[in-house]
Amino acid sequence: MNLVELDRALRQLRLSGMAAVLETRLRQAQTEKVTPIDLVSMLVSDELLRRQDRLLERRHKLARFRDPDRSLDTFDFDFNKKMNRALIHELATGRFIAQREDALFLGPPGTGKSHLAQAIGRAVIQQGYRVIYREAHTLLEELADATVDGTRKIYLADLAAVPLLIIDDLGMRKLPHTAAEDLLEIIMRRYERASTLLTSNRPVDDWGKLLGDTAAVTALLDRLATRARRHGRSHHAPRSVPCVFRPTRPRALRIHGTYRYPLCFQLLAIRSLRIPPRNDSF
Repeated sequence: MNLVELDRALRQLRLSGMAAVLETRLRQAQTEKVTPIDLVSMLVSDELLRRQDRLLERRHKLARFRDPDRSLDTFDFDFNKKMNRALIHELATGRFIAQREDALFLGPPGTGKSHLAQAIGRAVIQQGYRVIYREAHTLLEELADATVDGTRKIYLADLAAVPLLIIDDLGMRKLPHTAAEDLLEIIMRRYERASTLLTSNRPVDDWGKLLGDTAAVTALLDRLATRARRHGRSHHAPRSVPCVFRPTRPRALRIHGTYRYPLCFQLLAIRSLRIPPRNDSF
């Protein structure tokens, strides 16, 4: 079997990673007097690396990040030295996904919520998790289209199965009148089965008005907070005091700024941060 035939055979066996570097590795083996076992080892490593790269490429394509270059390395933590970096990096480890916890990023526009959400999504993809990222209005538009097409059940099943669903920018755009019920159905299907990371520039006590269905919003927040309450009584935090929350479910991260909240979830730790608003934005 000559080199051309060997290349064809490797590709038929779906070993394109080996095929792509076969000629180069053979020349290397002749030049450096590589042993047969080392040559095979290098070719297998090349194949595994190629497959890993393709898997990550597919998962990034599935995620459909709005800003695919966002990462923790490019996030400017220096604008706010009081930000809880440890919590952010902990979320980037993906442990909250393994524990089926949720995360809420709440704060004014321009504070980096979307950047961090996408950066965490990219980080957990590297660790083997599948991620779907959608802006809130896009998610609801896709669900509406699926309803019209008769594929709503399939679409919801796909959302329910992904380990991490990132719903970004809730409150940035006007949502349909069915938004509250649709979001509740998504959250209920994922409840205690998978993790959801949600970002919003609106405090939770505005969500009833924002989504137009206070009952559905109450049920949605109840699903997100159930495990947090299960681990202790509800804690009423001082009003108009920015907080970084670390409950069991969900984790709620206040980026900066002052909001008025009637309720903070029961926490493992509560840290109040008095942080001035930023003048610039990401």
